[in-house]
Amino acid sequence: MTEQYVFEQERRDLAMICREMFNRKNTNVAGGNISVKITAPKNMDYGVVHIKKNHDYIIMTPTMMSESWYGKLDGAQILLVDLETGKQIDGVGRLTREINMHIEAYKANSGIKCVYHSHAEESMFWATIGQDMPNVTEITSDTMTLKKIKCLPYQPACSKELADEVHKNLVDIGDDAIENIFLLNSHGVLITCTDLHEATRILETVEWNAKIAYQQTVFKGLGLLDGYKSCGRKTDAFLN
Repeated sequence: MTEQYVFEQERRDLAMICREMFNRKNTNVAGGNISVKITAPKNMDYGVVHIKKNHDYIIMTPTMMSESWYGKLDGAQILLVDLETGKQIDGVGRLTREINMHIEAYKANSGIKCVYHSHAEESMFWATIGQDMPNVTEITSDTMTLKKIKCLPYQPACSKELADEVHKNLVDIGDDAIENIFLLNSHGVLITCTDLHEATRILETVEWNAKIAYQQTVFKGLGLLDGYKSCGRKTDAFLN
């Protein structure tokens, strides 16, 4: 079947992920945004939209994704952006002011194919206190290279300072940036990954980890645990 608009299948897939993101309470009405990098496989023309072979584009959720539509987007509302210029070239809606954070993430490592930002409920606890999240559940310990989930220093939302902070920290961790999650102080989480669906899996598992780590913190405070526990051992070293 011929596509009605450029990267229709990929944009419909991102719209579906956005609906699930909101329905599963992995963000709130205050926001959240996701982008996916696509390198065009060939020259394509869709009316006034011209796509250049081997050129990098991103498809991205529009501003007010959560506030206005509660995550219920269709593919045509997913925006198409020229990654080199940062300009919107297709899609119904307007660019989020956080486009600068996404672009700086892609600049940090060419292997990053997805940037996923949300105000995930359980992770927001750790983000708002500005503390690294202990990594205590088996699935996060086994499937991610992280020993802890780092909270970046506070920078205002949508600011150049936040975009620069993200860029610097992604560069600092090298190729680990292609599968990573940071807490954004008082602002949520930021996942960088090679695949949209993998990024969604990371968020789901980290949300479970955030809740369980909080409960272990309470037990530590009550004197019922002598340290964080995971995989049959103490894991306090993960916080060092």
